[in-house]
Amino acid sequence: MKYLVTGATGFIGGCLARQLRRAGHEVAALVRNPGAAGDLEADGVSVHPGDVRDKSSLRAPMNGIDGLFHLAAWYRIGVRDRGEAYRINVDGTRNVLETSRELGVPKIVYTSTVAVSSDTGGRLVDEGFRHQGPWLTRYERTKWTAHYQVAQPLVEAGMPLVILQPGVVYGPGDPSAIGTAIRRYLQGRLPVTPQRSAFCWAHVEDTAAAHRLAMERGRPGESYIVAGPVHTFREVFDLAERLTGIPAPRIHPGPGVLKAMAAFMKFLGALIPLPSDYSAESLRIMAGTTYIGDNRKARRELGFAPRSLEEGLRETLRYEMERLGLGTGEVAGS
Repeated sequence: MKYLVTGATGFIGGCLARQLRRAGHEVAALVRNPGAAGDLEADGVSVHPGDVRDKSSLRAPMNGIDGLFHLAAWYRIGVRDRGEAYRINVDGTRNVLETSRELGVPKIVYTSTVAVSSDTGGRLVDEGFRHQGPWLTRYERTKWTAHYQVAQPLVEAGMPLVILQPGVVYGPGDPSAIGTAIRRYLQGRLPVTPQRSAFCWAHVEDTAAAHRLAMERGRPGESYIVAGPVHTFREVFDLAERLTGIPAPRIHPGPGVLKAMAAFMKFLGALIPLPSDYSAESLRIMAGTTYIGDNRKARRELGFAPRSLEEGLRETLRYEMERLGLGTGEVAGS
């Protein structure tokens, strides 16, 4: 089969492209900067210059494919945005999906997120839950718009589209804020984790595998939550301490403190630029929030089988410790 992947230079997209190649498929990648795609080319992926914001650049790489994986997205927390989030997450998704419809692509897998449900207030929500606002971040709001006002209407019009909703994705080499937090912890530079904030934690390999399964088994018109097991941030780093012996953060501010700090930083951020970690957005999503979804439908219909946090975190810690020159002999079970 011949597949096109948008977002293939990203964490999940790159893993997916490699999995597809190992499975014997022909894989093409739409890449804004082909010079940064050397690893993909080394794995046998054909690289096509293009940008989801430029609809005219999508037709040539999309011609003749058997399936499309649309993962390209804007994801930043706590940065000043001048509309880039909307142009990529909403307009870009519209461009990709409309072009695929015009060209008659047989099946499309679109990567949404559990975050379209925003803070679930401790509830384990399923695919039928629909949050109506407000949103804590630009990312949530723009991904919600893409999911419900772009992708869902096309599904209702008959597009052969499967929507996936991952939660937090982690793993070796994670470039996101989660990966940064893990590396800071290993270096003794993460003194604080929030109380009560809980996410669904899925290893990148399992999340990429869920995309392959969605292409093979997913029912067009359906959404699937492909999130991993639920853990608080405190549980994650307490487990990391048990695996490595490196002390976990000992300070755990409660939701009230973080919400008050977020309100102050919103005021301050309007006056001066702030580091993203101290922005109002970053503090809001740590203030006792829960981004948690029920993956039973994906387990039942796709065969999604995410590994335990202990298994995935052990591998991740071992990799990051080696990369940081900390050795790996102290990771329990290595």
